Amino acid sequence: MEVAPGLHRIEAPLGDRYVAMYLVVGSRGALLVDSGVADSVTDVLLPYMDRAGIERSSLRYLVNTHSDFDHVGGNGALRDSVPGVLILCGETDRPLTADIERMISERYGEFAADHGHDDPESTKDYIRSVSRSEPVDIGLRGGERIDLGGRVVEVLHTPGHSPGHVSVYDVQADALMIGDAVLGSGLLTVAGTPAFPPTYRDVGPYRATIENIRKLQPSLLLTAHYPVYRGAEGEAFLTESSDYTDRVEDAIRRALAASDTPRTLLELVRDTRDQLGDWSDEASSLLVYPLLGHLELLEQRGEVGRSEGTPTRFSLAR
Repeated sequence: MEVAPGLHRIEAPLGDRYVAMYLVVGSRGALLVDSGVADSVTDVLLPYMDRAGIERSSLRYLVNTHSDFDHVGGNGALRDSVPGVLILCGETDRPLTADIERMISERYGEFAADHGHDDPESTKDYIRSVSRSEPVDIGLRGGERIDLGGRVVEVLHTPGHSPGHVSVYDVQADALMIGDAVLGSGLLTVAGTPAFPPTYRDVGPYRATIENIRKLQPSLLLTAHYPVYRGAEGEAFLTESSDYTDRVEDAIRRALAASDTPRTLLELVRDTRDQLGDWSDEASSLLVYPLLGHLELLEQRGEVGRSEGTPTRFSLAR
């Protein structure tokens, strides 16, 4: 759907959820924000462009907001259909954006060695089946401006969910396309039921990103997995996201204070899950992302210590 003149939100199925891509159209070319997975491009994006009368060859730029498979998995399919498209992403996320196997190993497999948590092989196989590694042409650091002809977009560095996460600001529409830069208190299914926790990873940058977006006060706040937020709705979503980080931190402190022995990351997931959301066991396991981020922050503050050995154990500093 066209959420503002020349700015299109294109939702593609993603299991029981969806991923929203955004197409910004100027007089000299178009820019796409995120590519979903392969079918998102072939079955949804390209037919949408054809129906809307937007020439495929006008698509000059693809900006991947970050290195998750459901945001970059369609890169190869897009380049097959639009060979001249330039692929851009945050410089820090570039190695994983361009290499699906590294993404599986380093992003989704981050917790395996020290904390005993990894995606099952079936999940890894699914990611491989809907994604394809594709080279990235340009790395972004934030502050770049792209002129599409009568329409300028600006790139913002919005880390926290990933180190190199970027967002795209459409100046004319006063619309900010943030991918997964801010994640509320949990992701939802298409039916509106809880899907899984917010998977931000670096707490300090994530909180700073929330405040930076709040200062910008865009008229339209456009995410990948939530509805369109207009005006005060966007402000409420940012507040929900910020408040959730405080809830996670409080839950960790309470869990560690209540335990007579140091706790592993997976034990802390079990200790805190009922306080943080209503998810299945499998979905709750994704709390490893924010929990480890907060534990690292509390460790930096001197409030939490960690043990040597595997799995790593955490306790309140004495």
